[in-house]
Amino acid sequence: MKKNSVKNVRINSEVQREMSQIIRDEIKDPRVHPMTSVTGVEVTPDLKYAKVFVSVLGSEEDKEKTMEGLKKSASFARGQLARKMNLRYTPELTFVLDNSIEYGVNMSKRIDEINHRQ
Repeated sequence: MKKNSVKNVRINSEVQREMSQIIRDEIKDPRVHPMTSVTGVEVTPDLKYAKVFVSVLGSEEDKEKTMEGLKKSASFARGQLARKMNLRYTPELTFVLDNSIEYGVNMSKRIDEINHRQ
């Protein structure tokens, strides 16, 4: 299975949807910020590993605490994912902080500031 095959794209989107629900509803770690969203998932073609890209709306301290909480909850989240999805292998989860949404909002504000000056 190639990395960008139709099957891999479907698995990525399904894992993303399920991980969003697991983080929102089932992980009870107080370190995980309530404004945490899954922005993307990359599952390897052999289904052994998955990078879960997470965006946290909050301060740098909130982001650090959320990443700690998610890393500690990775095995629990993997078990929940195994119950929800029928895959041959349940991928080992790695959480990665994604700042792209924050970067986009910041750029949008800068563009608006420049437009108002003119």
